[in-house]
Amino acid sequence: VNSQSLMTLVCLFTLKQSGGLKRKLQSPHGNPPVKRKPKLSISSFRKGTTEAGRREEGSSSQKPVPKKQLTDNQNESRKNKPFIKTSSLFKNNPDIPEIHRKEVQQVQENVFTTDSFSQLDLHPHLISTINTVLNICSMTSVQKQAIPVLLQGRDALVRSQTGSGKTLAYGIPLVQSLQGMESKIQRSDGPYALVLVPTREVGAFSSLSPSPFTWIVPGVLMGGEKRKSEKARLRKGINILISTPGRLVDHIRSTECIHFRRTQWLIIDEADRILDLGFEKDVAVILNALNAERETRQNVLLSATLTEGVTRLADISLSDPISISIADEIQKVPQPASQRDREASSSLNCMEQENFAVPDTLQQYVMMVPSKLRLVTLAAFILQKCKFEKRHKMIIFFSSCEQVEFYHELLVKVLSGESESEQPGRSSLSSVSLQFLRLHGDMEQEERTEVFQEFLKSKTGILLCTDVAARGLDLPQVTWIVQYNAPASPAEYIHRIGRTARIGCRGSSLLVLAPSEAEYVSLLASHKINVSELKMEKVLASLMKDDRFKLHRPASKKSCGKNPQEVRERATVLQTKFENHVHSSEGTVRWAKKALQSFLCAYTTYPRNLKHIFHIKSLHLGHVAKSFGLRDAPQNLTALPTAGSKKKTKPRPRRADLLKKTHGKQRLAEILRSEYSSGMDTAGAKVKRK
Repeated sequence: VNSQSLMTLVCLFTLKQSGGLKRKLQSPHGNPPVKRKPKLSISSFRKGTTEAGRREEGSSSQKPVPKKQLTDNQNESRKNKPFIKTSSLFKNNPDIPEIHRKEVQQVQENVFTTDSFSQLDLHPHLISTINTVLNICSMTSVQKQAIPVLLQGRDALVRSQTGSGKTLAYGIPLVQSLQGMESKIQRSDGPYALVLVPTREVGAFSSLSPSPFTWIVPGVLMGGEKRKSEKARLRKGINILISTPGRLVDHIRSTECIHFRRTQWLIIDEADRILDLGFEKDVAVILNALNAERETRQNVLLSATLTEGVTRLADISLSDPISISIADEIQKVPQPASQRDREASSSLNCMEQENFAVPDTLQQYVMMVPSKLRLVTLAAFILQKCKFEKRHKMIIFFSSCEQVEFYHELLVKVLSGESESEQPGRSSLSSVSLQFLRLHGDMEQEERTEVFQEFLKSKTGILLCTDVAARGLDLPQVTWIVQYNAPASPAEYIHRIGRTARIGCRGSSLLVLAPSEAEYVSLLASHKINVSELKMEKVLASLMKDDRFKLHRPASKKSCGKNPQEVRERATVLQTKFENHVHSSEGTVRWAKKALQSFLCAYTTYPRNLKHIFHIKSLHLGHVAKSFGLRDAPQNLTALPTAGSKKKTKPRPRRADLLKKTHGKQRLAEILRSEYSSGMDTAGAKVKRK
């Protein structure tokens, strides 16, 4: 039986293969069964290919096959090109727009003159100190015009560009008048001169009391220092008192030994910055304290920009002043400014846009960089200027303290090469160490002073900072100013770039903008500020000089030279190093997210007239996250209020209601007030705010 069934199966299989089995089998439900695709064997595949080859051979003599030629050309091109590692760093970026701007003639100031200090009626020891200690032989334009006016005892409103020598313009007449008093000054007499400054870094004032006049004692009061030690210095006596407004108001209210009975000078330096930081009420308190004890004195206001607030402050503090403006388009000779003239000029300045004077030795550049490439472009620029070219001293401005801390740590770890051991055969350029410093308002005062002095004495280095370093700091030998985050106004732009090209020295500045922020260049041009474009590709090409960012290829594939593709590969390697460091721990990821959130918060604070240029909705969160070393856009950021949000907002409270807020909100307002606050808690004040 088994043999018969086996023979039956063989016959059925043979008939099916030969096509003898024609009957279609039906399923139990009446539907035809699903046909199975026959499996291709190797022999049938070879047979099919040989038959196709024969057909192609027969038809090749009749018609050419363009598809085969196309595939051959593609194969040849693939052989010529090396294998390329793709990355999203250079994909889906917005197009960089062309900068269309009109050439404008910048307002120029003649910084130096041929006149020497010996032509002035100054003490011989003072002239000798200026020439030998300060190493200054000739006067600047603002010094030439301001010093004779101040020696006559007149009030003055001085406007001149940053880095033009305004400090000595009032410092020299001040020391000359104090040393020439009939009765010799005693330390216990108290302050004869009061100088208000916006920043805590005021160490440069030591030159105002040179060694020949040792009996003139200067002193500084600033936030962050111990009040107890400052009170001790006030009891001993300070003749030239330099202070920030907030700290001085605190001592006026809480220190009994401070008095202004002999104060003959009031100097408000960087008056526009003092008002911008919200110290107008503090200045009013100081003026009332001075007027209560002595009404007659000499008042001087100095500013690089003439705003409506400065004009208003001049009206209440100056008496029949002489206006000194060095810009060629405004005035060349000091003219008396009466109350009516100043009111007319202030209304004129409100209607017209102010034009700013820029040193002719300053070269200004702007660079359009997509958000994803901002970090690698900044790193490439630092390497190019401070490592490969060397002998450069750079200041980089950020919009928040959290960004300064984050980028300082990130750049130190990745660019300084601390984690990489030196390899044999590596170029000497790769072994050059970079010195990174940081400075912002959240640092302790002792640390801020230490960083300031270290950067002041160093010949090279990179200082990452906020606008705490934008005003009133004289940092010599600074060759580059980088504005990584755009300033909130053209006036702030002028003060930032004023940290370089000082007193006739040469300097350069770079403004980094996103493609959506290109219209900011036209805004600068409307204030007669010319900037030249610097291409991002040129900066990224400097990565070819550092073999640390070289893409490791197979031995048979060589580098293609300095082609754009290899530059992109090295930029990708550098970005990968940044991302690996950020994602090395949960702490660094949280730190990056915090810095990103601080950047977004700062981005929402641009003034209303710039919202069409800097709007939070124009940012791609995922691309911006790349510039902080994050691989993806974070999902757990706190929701930020935007100008276009549909949420209902409460009506703005009145000023009288704001003064009735709780202690916690008062403290928050003090923190947000500025980085230059006195550093004292509101609980420390003994007198309640009325």
